[in-house]
Amino acid sequence: MPEPAYRRVIVKISGEALAGDGGFGIDDGAIEAIVGDLIACHRLGTQIGVVVGGGNLLRGSQVNQLKFSRPVADSMGMMATVMNALVLEEAITRAGVPARSMSALAMPQVCETYERRRALRHFDEGRLVVFGGGTGNPFFTTDTTAVLRAAEIGAAAVLKATNVDGVYDADPKKNPNAKRYDRLTHKDAIDKDLQVMDATAFALARENGTPIIVFSVREKGAIEAVLRGKGRATIVG
Repeated sequence: MPEPAYRRVIVKISGEALAGDGGFGIDDGAIEAIVGDLIACHRLGTQIGVVVGGGNLLRGSQVNQLKFSRPVADSMGMMATVMNALVLEEAITRAGVPARSMSALAMPQVCETYERRRALRHFDEGRLVVFGGGTGNPFFTTDTTAVLRAAEIGAAAVLKATNVDGVYDADPKKNPNAKRYDRLTHKDAIDKDLQVMDATAFALARENGTPIIVFSVREKGAIEAVLRGKGRATIVG
């Protein structure tokens, strides 16, 4: 079997991916598929950190309708990501692989507070680490969190799991003629205003030389395929 392309990565998983086809809440089948893929990557010898979103539990549009301030709305969203991190930690542990959830928001009764050196120790001790709580600050997305954590822990790449098999110049679900890119630079992604990640995340990745690999989480074994350098994906970097 070919060796994995990267020895330590951050996998960014949206909250919506945990909801499966339902679009909201937590779907057992979706969780099982994602966890199985993460464990397969772990068994390749790759150290896996996961940054998870919270859109399956709390949508920004819902919060906006309530006319909450952005800091309050973002704090609510960060707490939703912690709930998803706990779900993944439990599912991974139940499947027989040691895992630890860490939150940028201090919740010591619930999970560990994120601290870089402690996260690195978890990797060295063979654990799969799930990062919740975003950056711990409002106005930053979980995409930016993923790139930030990658820089902090020395990850070789960010694997961005989406609902499509790469980056397109338009929404392929709405435009059948949308062009798919095999490779882009960070500057290209920013200049073209491609919506797969926010500009802050791309800029931080460019500054740190971190490649972002965009692929479809809907395909079975997609994360493992990307690690082996065989998955259908777009490489930004």
